[in-house]
Amino acid sequence: MRYFFRNGAESYSFVFILSDISTNLGRSVFQFNALKLKIVYYSKINLMKKGLLSLALFFAAGITQAQDCSELFISEYVEGFSNNKALEIYNPTASPINLGQYIVIRFSNGSTTANASYAVQLEGTIQPYSTHVGVLDKRDENGTGQEAPVWDSLQAKADAYYSPVYNTNSTWYWNGNDAIVLAKGLASDPMNSQLVDIFGKIGEDPGTGWTTAFPYTGNGVDVTKDHSLIRKPSILKGETNLTISFFNPLAEYDSIPPVVVRLDEQGNIVYSQAGNPILDGNWSTLGSHTCNCETLNTATLTNNEEAVIYPNPSNGIVYIKHAEAVKSIEVVNALGQTVMTIENNNKSLVKIDLSANRGVYLVRFVNDDQSSSLKRVVIK
Repeated sequence: MRYFFRNGAESYSFVFILSDISTNLGRSVFQFNALKLKIVYYSKINLMKKGLLSLALFFAAGITQAQDCSELFISEYVEGFSNNKALEIYNPTASPINLGQYIVIRFSNGSTTANASYAVQLEGTIQPYSTHVGVLDKRDENGTGQEAPVWDSLQAKADAYYSPVYNTNSTWYWNGNDAIVLAKGLASDPMNSQLVDIFGKIGEDPGTGWTTAFPYTGNGVDVTKDHSLIRKPSILKGETNLTISFFNPLAEYDSIPPVVVRLDEQGNIVYSQAGNPILDGNWSTLGSHTCNCETLNTATLTNNEEAVIYPNPSNGIVYIKHAEAVKSIEVVNALGQTVMTIENNNKSLVKIDLSANRGVYLVRFVNDDQSSSLKRVVIK
């Protein structure tokens, strides 16, 4: 029942309940209970509407419709095993941006309110077309349970650490069913901040996480739990609509698993002494973001041509146009392993087959003057 209530499907939940009661209890009881259940249903909806109205009033003064490529937005969300949690924020502008004026807020388990213990003031500066990676501050090598340390490979990606003590501040402790907000304002007063971007749907508890199948709660595969989500290159600004009907994670994000099996140089699985495959964190995409906002998001070559990769994302086959103008092309997988190198190429169009393993790859173009540029490719 909650499944239907949560998504506002009045007719479906009503028909189901009436059919069940009329079959087993008879007409007179059916009418009484139908009325009662209908009242309860509207009570739930009214409470949710009141909560969202309150939220809208708090944020109303600070909601602005950002122009494309004019404001920070969330570019990658990491909800990995244990305490491996991170958030990447991207600067799509041509100017450095001071993060001290921004906060991250967590709306836990369908809540429509958040106090200072659910908000964190960011720190540092993001350079043009660059990122800021915030990681949960758990670095005690001897920590266990809730104090288990973030994996070394994720720590290596961190620009800053946040929320070291859960009982003091729990902002960075999302677990797949929390809405995350990037806003301008003060962490001491998060509900009077200016919305910049929303991940998830505020006021909705999807269960364990938002999923791949409509209505994105319950059906399908959880992709906001034990996954990383990377904003698609075509997304040029954050989401500031508080009243979205549904949150479809894959509409704006590409999903990758939190870990990958370690392979040796021959592509064989590496096993531990106990005989289990060794897993590595799938964090290679953190620290850079591919976005159409960046006018130099393809390699600018010495002869004024540009190397272009398409289609991206791909089902496995990608093409590189103007490939003859670069000195070399290197393809690196999510483990940092070079899977392909192309040198002394004289073809204008190069075909690359990456269908053997789905995931995220980095393609490095090296020019004659030894300058280089990276392009990320997602293989679905």
